[in-house]
Order: sequence, then C-alpha cells, then structure tokens
Amino acid sequence: MTAHDADEAVREMRPVTEHRLHPITPLRRAWAPIAVIIGWAVHDPDGAQRQLTKLTTTMLLVGLAVLIPAAALYGFLTWWFTHFAVTDSELRIRTGLLFRRTAHIRLERIQAIDITRPLLARIAGVAKLKLDVVGTDKKDELAYLGEAHAQALRAELLARAAGFAPETAGEVGEAPVRQLLKLPAGVLAVSLLLTGATWGTLVAAVVVPSVLWFATESVWTVLATALPLLGAAGASSVGRFVGEYDWTVGESPDGLRIDRGLLDRTHETVPPGRVQTVRIVEPLLWRRRGWVRVELDVAGSSNSVLVPVAPREVAESVIARVLPGATVPDPSALVRPPRRAAWCVPLWWKGYGLAVTDTVFAARHGLLRRRLDLVPHAKVQSVRLVQGPWARFKGVADVHVDTGANKTVTARLRDAAEAAELLRAQAERSRTGRREARPDRWMA
Repeated sequence: MTAHDADEAVREMRPVTEHRLHPITPLRRAWAPIAVIIGWAVHDPDGAQRQLTKLTTTMLLVGLAVLIPAAALYGFLTWWFTHFAVTDSELRIRTGLLFRRTAHIRLERIQAIDITRPLLARIAGVAKLKLDVVGTDKKDELAYLGEAHAQALRAELLARAAGFAPETAGEVGEAPVRQLLKLPAGVLAVSLLLTGATWGTLVAAVVVPSVLWFATESVWTVLATALPLLGAAGASSVGRFVGEYDWTVGESPDGLRIDRGLLDRTHETVPPGRVQTVRIVEPLLWRRRGWVRVELDVAGSSNSVLVPVAPREVAESVIARVLPGATVPDPSALVRPPRRAAWCVPLWWKGYGLAVTDTVFAARHGLLRRRLDLVPHAKVQSVRLVQGPWARFKGVADVHVDTGANKTVTARLRDAAEAAELLRAQAERSRTGRREARPDRWMA
C-alpha cells in the first residue's frame, strides 16, 4: 500500500459528523399541507366554494384545530429527518419522512454554489444554499442555514472543490472579491421604461379588455383576460426592477459573483470556464444611450443574465473577464449576407451579420432588437450547414454552431461558397481551441 492509499484509508475511517438545518426550517416545511389545500381550491374553485358553504363555525374551528397542529408536526418531522454531512470527498444530504433519499454530491463536481435570502429569511437571519453540480439539471439545496453558517459552508465547499485538503479547507475562508460593475437604480428604471415589451404588454392590457367588453359585456371575460396581461406587464417592468435591483458584478478566484435583489437577495456565481455563449442584446430605444444587455448560456446552470443594462464599453470589459483573451468584434466588422439574401428574408436580412476572430464565432440577428452571439471556439460541439431548396437556388446557406449548453448560434444566409469554407474552417478552429483551452478549475 502506498502512502497516498494509506492517507485515503485513514480519511475514510474518520467519523462523519451530521448536521441539521436551522431550527426555523420547520416553519417553512409546515406550509406544505396548507399549500396542498390552497392548490386544490385554486384548481377547483367551484368545488371549494361548495364545501366551504357546508361548513359550520364549529366544523371550521375544529378543522383549523386539527390542520394547524398537523402542519406543525409535519414541518418538525421533515426537519428532524433531514441531515447533511461533509466528508473528505462528498456532501451528503439525507431527506425524507416516509421515503428516504440520500444525495451523494462529489465535491469535485460542484461548479457553483449560490446563496439566496428571501425577504422573510433575511428578517430571520437565515439563508439558502443552492448547488450547481456538473451533469445534473436540478439543483440540490440546503434550506435553511444561519447566514454565517451558510457563508462558511459555501467557502469550505468551494475550497474543497478547488482541491484544498480537508484539513485546511475550513481555514481558506471566503475568496476576495473585486467589484467590476454596480448598476444604479435610476439607470435600471429608465432602461425598463425604454423596453418595448413593457409598453407592449401595457397597451395590450388596456386595449384587449376594452375590445372584449364592447363585444361581450361580460365582466368575467374581461377580468380573465385583463389580469394575466396586467401580470405580464408587471413581470416585465416591476418584477424585473425588483429582481435586478442593486445588481453588482464582482470578480473572485472562484468565478464572477452576482449579487442582486430588492426584496429577495441572491448571491450567484458564474463558474469559470463553464460559459458556452455570451449574448449582447441591444434594444432599439437603448441605442441612443449606448446601452446593452449581456446574457449567458452556462452549461448545467440556470445563470442567464450577466449585466441587465450598461454602457457598451463597460459591458465589454465585463465580458473580457468571462471570456479571457476574447474581444468583442466592432459592429463595423460584421459582414452582412449578400444582397440576393433579400429574396429569402426581405428587409430583415440587413440585420444579419458575421465576424470570426481568433477566439470567437460572432453572429448577429435582428433589425430592431439586435442580438450578437459570441461563441468561443473551444466551446463549439458541432458545426452544420443547412440549405433549403429556395436558399440553394439563390446560392445562400445557414451555418449552425452547436454549444455544450444545448444552444445553437446560426450565421444566416451566407454565400454558399463562403458557408462551405466557414464550415471547414470552424471545425478546425474548434479542434485547435479545445486543445489550447485552459482547464475548467476553481481558483486556478
């Protein structure tokens, strides 16, 4: 037996200490039975109303006297039977009241750990840990932990994922952060007012119910139409403002950190090396101010927004931290399709553009709401050329670039000869990029 094998055997023999969640967690779990009743009432409101009319005051009081203790007992038992432990190689989470479930999360597979603090959790001084693990779509979570405990556990798990020894991982602490961007609330509010989706949903919320009222004179029809439209308008304006308030981007050894939220505070991490595509969105009404929005496609993660709104030069400086060594092509460097592409897509063909640099494949779409997709060559999984009958007749073709996040970026309506050469050259650039890419490691 080698010295390394002996050390591993000693580590496996160490006792594992299991921990419970914060004592306030049963209050969160106790809502589950009540949520089931509310869900039934929403699903069948007529049946719920009939059942309520049959209840007397005595029956209602007895029902509450049974339901509230039952919900409290359920919350306590689910908390009591939930444990977690950190071993030398994995994080174990045991849950389940009737059906037991044990999640074994390998520490080296952890790619991001987010801390979220809903409003009531902030008041109670607790937080939730969400773990992004390579190869899984669903996030495991620990809800809730004390804020100090959550931050210390996050730092330890990230240190373990980076390769620090278990004996020293707890002493590494939170990695230092250098702030790159902080979004002023006024800029965010103005950007939402200059977004076409906000005004479009508001106009629809006013016009459509009015037309339905004159056509049907039914209050219920108007309400059934107006409420979803008003909800959509609120989600595209007020909802986004609340969610993107105080947006801060910082750089640390474990990736880019994003802090955001007015009521519910969220602390997210963009894992290093896991970004597959960066998307620069430029709405029509933002162009005079030089503002853009930056979105992401991250393999195995739900992170989708990097910068809600910022001047283009600031956004490009943040992109340079996400894609080290990559440069965003100047808009003048994007080459439009040939003029005969207008026979395939009249007018809108002018919104398409393509630029290929030493580091990225860049394709632009959109005439009013421009979108520029940047794919690092090392992240390209496959390249395809697609040419329909009419496009073949006009001598144009589309080149599709597939990434590891199950997304596709397309260079539309390129000259057929150019598309064939682009297909061959991009496949070679991708092979070279993967060989020269740096490893996707924490704190490297």
